Amino acid sequence: MPEDARGELLDNRFDYRQQKGGRVVITWYGRPVTTLAGKDAQKFLTRLIGLDSHAAQLMMARATGNFRRGNEKGR
Repeated sequence: MPEDARGELLDNRFDYRQQKGGRVVITWYGRPVTTLAGKDAQKFLTRLIGLDSHAAQLMMARATGNFRRGNEKGR
């Protein structure tokens, strides 16, 4: 079964921003949902290099953890 079979991530609902100190905050519709630090943040940023928008959305969804079950609601 393909990931994101319903096309839920086509609206670019996830975003991220890198903060001072190397932390990465992943947001969902502008709301912070998880923060990565240290090696996790570096690994995340390295894996994002070269990904298209949809693949990056999938990666951010996986990184949040709570969005793996498919039961998240819209805004």
